[in-house]
Amino acid sequence: MSIKQVGVVGAGVMGTGLAQSLAQARFDVILLDISDDILSRARGEIRKNLRLAKMLDPQAMPESVDSVLSRITCTTEAGGFGAVDFVIENVVEKWAVKEQVYHEIDPICPPHAVFAANTSAISITRIASATGRPSQVLGMHFMNPVPMKPMVEVIRGYHTSEQTLHTARELLTTMGKSCVVVQDMPGFVSNRVLMLTINEAVFLLQDQVASAEDVDTIFRSCFGHKMGPLETADLIGLDTILYSIEVLYESYNDSKYRPCPLLKKMVDAGLHGRKNGRGFYTYE
Repeated sequence: MSIKQVGVVGAGVMGTGLAQSLAQARFDVILLDISDDILSRARGEIRKNLRLAKMLDPQAMPESVDSVLSRITCTTEAGGFGAVDFVIENVVEKWAVKEQVYHEIDPICPPHAVFAANTSAISITRIASATGRPSQVLGMHFMNPVPMKPMVEVIRGYHTSEQTLHTARELLTTMGKSCVVVQDMPGFVSNRVLMLTINEAVFLLQDQVASAEDVDTIFRSCFGHKMGPLETADLIGLDTILYSIEVLYESYNDSKYRPCPLLKKMVDAGLHGRKNGRGFYTYE
């Protein structure tokens, strides 16, 4: 299937990065969110990131910033998805919200359109059940920041067809990204391990075993990680971490996924990490 137009649902950190990457790969993008203010901030962030990318490596970005931006249409109306070939959904990790999104876009999108859920932990098979096209639904777990991360975790749901996987691979190849296909279980591979690691690191902080700086230094220096688990949590967003670990706890009914009380307290206090300036560290 030839993909020309891609719909991106959600203009947060992930959706903004995806819209930028897709536009740089010469896809026409429709970026959907609930308010013009959110979309305006997203467009400003994309412009800033494109200018920085062009300044740092002009050869990697031969087009002008305005040329790339011209391929991104921002909208608050799902009706704009009437001609999309592929949809990537990036809304909050709450089932009620995701379910409503798919109920809204499913009857609007063309019958051939593929739906990809960029979810941290929610079952792809469950998401597919909210649509009338379960064979055309899969997971595409992009890493943050999207323009800089070359690997994508692709998740095959119970009904996902080989043609759908082929279409997803073609899209990713055009974006300059590779993928690994895994089976559908909540958390998949990356977040089933990562969320446990981050949650346990927060327990270390809560139990006063070590400071955030020392926890992260151990992971960087001893294991060669580019970022420690608490730095990673700030990058992803502490609210997203909490929602994901809660999904795992509910899905597996296993106490090892219990969210750390300190993590809950920080989210309640509005400390969401880099996205709003304060988390385990403070950002300007």
